[in-house]
Amino acid sequence: MTSQYPDCTLDAMTWAESNYKPTPTIVQAAQALYNGHSVEEISRSDSGAENLSLTSQTIIDIIESSKSENKKSICFITGVPGSGKTLAGLHIATETQSFEEEKHAVFLSGNGPLVSVLREALARDRVSREKVTKKEAKREASTFIKNVHHFRDEALESEERMHEKVVIFDEAQRAWNKQKTSYFMKTNKGNSEFDSSEPEFLIGVMDRHKDWAVIICLIGGGQEINDGEAGLLEWFEALANSFRNWQIYISSNIEDSEYMDVGRFSKIVDSNKLNYRDTLHLSTSIRSFRSEHLSNFVKNLLDLKIEVAKGLLLRLKSNYPIFVTRDLSIAKEWLKSKKRGSERTGIVASSSAIRLKPFAINVKDKIEAENYFLNDEDDIRSSYFLEDVATEFDIQGLELDWVCVAWDANLSLIGNEWLYREFRGSKWNNINSDQNKLYLKNAYRVLLTRARQGMVIFVPEGDMEDHTRKPEYYDSIFNYLTQLGIEILDS
Repeated sequence: MTSQYPDCTLDAMTWAESNYKPTPTIVQAAQALYNGHSVEEISRSDSGAENLSLTSQTIIDIIESSKSENKKSICFITGVPGSGKTLAGLHIATETQSFEEEKHAVFLSGNGPLVSVLREALARDRVSREKVTKKEAKREASTFIKNVHHFRDEALESEERMHEKVVIFDEAQRAWNKQKTSYFMKTNKGNSEFDSSEPEFLIGVMDRHKDWAVIICLIGGGQEINDGEAGLLEWFEALANSFRNWQIYISSNIEDSEYMDVGRFSKIVDSNKLNYRDTLHLSTSIRSFRSEHLSNFVKNLLDLKIEVAKGLLLRLKSNYPIFVTRDLSIAKEWLKSKKRGSERTGIVASSSAIRLKPFAINVKDKIEAENYFLNDEDDIRSSYFLEDVATEFDIQGLELDWVCVAWDANLSLIGNEWLYREFRGSKWNNINSDQNKLYLKNAYRVLLTRARQGMVIFVPEGDMEDHTRKPEYYDSIFNYLTQLGIEILDS
């Protein structure tokens, strides 16, 4: 290796005695923040650390000014996949908690697996360091990280002001629209009078404060993956219709088409309420620390922009391996060969990838996220065992080091267009709803951006004897991926 750099001088002793500082996972980062470390200490990407620090400081400054001027503010943090939006939110929550009690903050997420994994990780870490019971450790972690739906239910029980003055909503674009929220409240809570979207209700909860309050919304572009998820515009609709006294802080990137319909945005929002802070956009990926081009490559892959994707893949290849294979056993062996130390491997697939079942990839078997993402190699429930599979709902907001993405016929190609399908009964049916097409496309966007170090894509051969797994369904996918320049992994 050193022969490649003849002009470089390496001090072997200095190198051997220097600290090993790998980029942490979101779980490791959460533990470090909870224990008082800063984002500069835990982010090993210099540009990523600087970006996160600037964003966090911008928010803390807004919190300070909101408190001193008795005003209510809502901030929208956008960012590319893996840029550290969740990390920024956790950092802001821990920093704010260190202030006086009046600024008590809480990190909220509707992502059940993420909440479960982070709470469990914080509790396990604390038990390992201190003489506390697991129950006590989990209870304390639960006051810091809450499920947004539980927060909503607490607010419904009483119309009094909430204790928290600062709330951070992770994946705020996934908050429910009015139709889904009202239906849920009527069906599950017996509340037939509820008539608000989740964003409108949540802003209303914080608006109960007589003096000041701050809401921080963490927004991922192209991340809506489920029916009834409102998207970003629902927040601005609520602000325009019901909470015109709130100051709005955004970056100019929020008007990118990946986040929302720009035409509707300009009609909804009062420009006098907009405060632009470009530090509220996280542009650098810290998840894929070996390359910052992955999210852009995946975007162009899914947008069928072949030449752009080809160029980005060339930039990825040297330090972020991506392969495709028709043999699942080869994919598994590759994952095992790449793993080093505590690095995690795992298999992921779309929640509607029903016809991967012949390969023992059963997306209908629900995993326990805490076990999948936290347990050791000898536990059959862990990701390491390569038996359980995580779907987009399990892994959104989380990550693995080396990933096998299993690709089914629910998203295949006809000519130069995607064919969107769902499996019902005994056959594939075309998806006609544009919204449901978007959910499926975004599911694959999530799956293809979960690997920190590299991935292999498994595309089955198909089976001539099985009308649900015709070879042409899968060949179109495989041929497209190889056309982009993704190398074939074989034995």
